[in-house]
Amino acid sequence: MPLAGPLYKDVKRQLMEVLTRGEWKAGEAIPAERRLAERYGISIGTVRKAIDELVGENILIRQQGRGTYVASHNRDRLLFYFFHIVPEQGPKEYPQVRLLSFGRAKAERTAAERLQIEPGDAVLRIRNALSLGGTPVMIDDITLPAARFPGLTERRFRARPSTIYNLYQEAFGVSVVRTSERLRAVVADEEAAALLGIAQGAPLLQIRRLALTYNDAPVELRISLVNTARYEYFSDIGRS
Repeated sequence: MPLAGPLYKDVKRQLMEVLTRGEWKAGEAIPAERRLAERYGISIGTVRKAIDELVGENILIRQQGRGTYVASHNRDRLLFYFFHIVPEQGPKEYPQVRLLSFGRAKAERTAAERLQIEPGDAVLRIRNALSLGGTPVMIDDITLPAARFPGLTERRFRARPSTIYNLYQEAFGVSVVRTSERLRAVVADEEAAALLGIAQGAPLLQIRRLALTYNDAPVELRISLVNTARYEYFSDIGRS
């Protein structure tokens, strides 16, 4: 059967399957282009074009003189690719994160649809408060399919050595490679107002984020409320 589309697209799909299986771990170098060309019986140029697309999508990272590596999550990667709240004046800074609650629940219909699980399936629900410069700025409500994160407890979540996405990757083999976000204006209810130190009814920015791993499989639903009185949403990251 003839391939649908250019050959390098098929090679890219095969490389994604290898990444999904976990044959190449986060932070590890992938085989040299010559070896991959031999493995798939194709030219080096075709392999390079497939890798170029994965680099452009931030799934792989080229390091000059060292090779190509599977992207791994750290504080810098979080700040650059996944955290978009900045002061009206001044540079990005890493947020201080405080855990407010952690528990298990059953997925309601909307969350189940977005996470591609069944209503009633077990989920983990996590609420964090984020501050910048000591000022509460953001509330994150995170829903995770429990089957993807077996053994994740509040204690383990609190004790993570790095970012939340690093925990997903290092402890559970779940790599967030991109996010899909929708933004809308809402007003603060009594609970949000108390957590953010603002008046009830004050305007907030709501961000509904779906985090996706390889092959666009959803792994996290996150709804954030942001106080935009002195902060704003800023993103200048393009995707190939």
